Amino acid sequence: MTDLSPRAGGPQGAAPQADRPAEAGPPEAAGPVLALLHTSPVHVPVFEALCDRHHPGLRLRHTVDEELLARARSHGPDAVAGAVRAALAGAVAGGADAVLCTCSTIGAVAERCAADMGVPVLRVDRPMAAAAAAHRRIAVVAAVESTLGPTVALIGEELAREEREAGGRPGEHTASDGSARVRTHLAEGAWERFEAGDHDGYLDAVAAAVDAVRDADVIVLAQVSMAAAAARATTIVPVLSSPRPGLAAAARAVEAVKARDAVLKGQAAGGAAAQESAAR
Repeated sequence: MTDLSPRAGGPQGAAPQADRPAEAGPPEAAGPVLALLHTSPVHVPVFEALCDRHHPGLRLRHTVDEELLARARSHGPDAVAGAVRAALAGAVAGGADAVLCTCSTIGAVAERCAADMGVPVLRVDRPMAAAAAAHRRIAVVAAVESTLGPTVALIGEELAREEREAGGRPGEHTASDGSARVRTHLAEGAWERFEAGDHDGYLDAVAAAVDAVRDADVIVLAQVSMAAAAARATTIVPVLSSPRPGLAAAARAVEAVKARDAVLKGQAAGGAAAQESAAR
């Protein structure tokens, strides 16, 4: 597992506080911190660029553990539950106000740990899935087969939520895993190119898979690494990716935490002042 802090000069050791400038004073003065759990280092510059463009006041702290995806692919996402929990706990201990898991394969595992972390834990693809649920025919494109099941299940959750909010019964028009409205497509050969470091070839293979989709009202790119392929596709069908909406949701969660903490701090100060006044 590697902690990466681009704004502090690149790869760091395991110390979770490595990206806090020494002169910054107390942690709350340094600005809100969002920790990101990645399974590939290529995601780090993607989120740094999005943060600089859309959330300049947010500080990112990156942890990369490629082994999580490798093990999840081989043995299933639940096989890495303990390692994911440990990574999340480490991020929280390092001062994170929220944690964003950017790997769709293990996103559900990360979400299940949220109740024990004391801070929001989000999966990057949930906002994308919610947007996809507004469409009737949904196509999911992935480069790794192990991502398809978790992504379809997530879309199924959002479809069920949408039906409940519309007054219908969950599953009335959709199977519990979303399969009645969702079709999956694997970008053949794409992941091999990714692993070989052929980024352009990888994106071209994903774009070709996207353009091959038929009879869909929306196309979902299941993995963060696929996002740039949307610009290479020629289809007229809307293509959704997860990095930008996922980061935006996490930024809102961080702001909510900071607002809550400010209220609690104000209440504590007010209580202390009242006690001091009464003691006089």
